[in-house]
Amino acid sequence: MEPDFITYQRFNDIALANNLADILQRHNITYTIEEESLTFNPTFVLNNELANEYAVKIKSEDFEQVNQLLVEEETTNIDEVEADYYLFKFTNDELIDLITKADEWSAFDYLLAQKILTERGITINDKYLAELKEKRIEELKEPETPQTIWIVVGYMAAFLGGILGIFIGWHLLSSKKTLPNGEKVYDYNDHDRKHGRNIFYLSIIIFAIAVGIKVFVDYNY
Repeated sequence: MEPDFITYQRFNDIALANNLADILQRHNITYTIEEESLTFNPTFVLNNELANEYAVKIKSEDFEQVNQLLVEEETTNIDEVEADYYLFKFTNDELIDLITKADEWSAFDYLLAQKILTERGITINDKYLAELKEKRIEELKEPETPQTIWIVVGYMAAFLGGILGIFIGWHLLSSKKTLPNGEKVYDYNDHDRKHGRNIFYLSIIIFAIAVGIKVFVDYNY
């Protein structure tokens, strides 16, 4: 796989991944599908939940084009929606929130929400959509809330010489998220990433010392 391929969307069903792949293939978008386990997250230590997923990966510069392709694929379907479809029960504010957070919804729901708002007399034009999109990108760029608990746990694990400290430190230091436009940004703020770096290297040093001591003791006894 080429290094510039990043995950566009994950599925827990290979059939859904293949559906997206079919669209990409029809439009000559280079892609790859990979079966993978969920990326390490410290919370796995608590809930022990790991699952296989199918990641459809494309080049970052193709994100915007694929976003538009998925919208175009659903354009003809919104006129065939059933009258009892759940979006018709949404308030105007809820529908606006939906199109603002388009990355959390399907292309079909994104288009239908616009159609419903238009029918209710609310103007939805390209300029307005562009402003919402820009606002959403800036919102998603914001780092996660401070990871104080995991920083404390990480230092404790590091001083105890456990492998857990290495994983927590690496996660805090390097974890990134992919924005809807294909841009990748760090999950955590500089303060937390600095602690992650300290935890990571401290854990490695203490683990190496612990292993060295054990080897020395075993060798001499």
